[in-house]
Amino acid sequence: MSQQPTRARGKIEDILPLSPLQEGFVFLGLLHTEGPDLYIGQVAFDLEGPFDGARMREAARALLRRHANLRAGFRQRKNGAWAQLVLREVDLPWQDADLSTLSEEERRAEADRLAAADRARRFDLGRPPLLRFTAIRLSADRVRLVMTNHHIVLDGWSMPVLLRELMALYAAEGDPSALPRVRPYRDYLAWLDARDRDAARDAWRRSLSGLDEATLLAPDAGPASTAPSQVSFTVDSEVSGALSAWARGQGVTMNTVVQGAWALALAQATGRDDVV
Repeated sequence: MSQQPTRARGKIEDILPLSPLQEGFVFLGLLHTEGPDLYIGQVAFDLEGPFDGARMREAARALLRRHANLRAGFRQRKNGAWAQLVLREVDLPWQDADLSTLSEEERRAEADRLAAADRARRFDLGRPPLLRFTAIRLSADRVRLVMTNHHIVLDGWSMPVLLRELMALYAAEGDPSALPRVRPYRDYLAWLDARDRDAARDAWRRSLSGLDEATLLAPDAGPASTAPSQVSFTVDSEVSGALSAWARGQGVTMNTVVQGAWALALAQATGRDDVV
């Protein structure tokens, strides 16, 4: 991981502190430098119909220009503190792959291999942008667009917004004028800094007061050597809608709901109530 800020000061648009969660990601990045990075996320979706690769690349570039936090790299300053340096310009990491001449079985296997290889490739947190795109042509009228990113710059709340904006920019040929004004990430950091940290510490002390040891389910397990597996399933629209409405009412993401349900399942399966 790069540690010293670039000397080309004219290339830097802003220098910001890290949020507590970002500090955690940097710590884990320094702690585990080999093997898979479990905080690399990936989304992929198939686009049917005419696809203009140059136009989509311009939409992705416009997305980077529009959101300063997507141009941030995380560097250690001379005083030892970490900061996120927002660059004025960054190159768009983009690759194309044409699998349209392969058989259906070969296309499926190669498309999966390309996505898995991209997810396995670690990011250098000091070299933005911390997201990249792969456009995989599967046939004359179908392209799979794969976006891989580090969790330090994107989460479950921002991903749908980002994808909507990407499609809007594609339709507008990269022109962002019809999109709403971006709320600067600096505003969030200012809001966070104004929170009562002593009250937050007291709240966590009360919440964890009954625990006197670590609550790891597998305390002797070593570092993960493979990326997490995926299990696909579907639910009907009524259940999905009810879950989404409940999550919104609680102010949490659907991922938080799923993680909470998984924790309850682990507690029931193991007979331990300290995993929730």
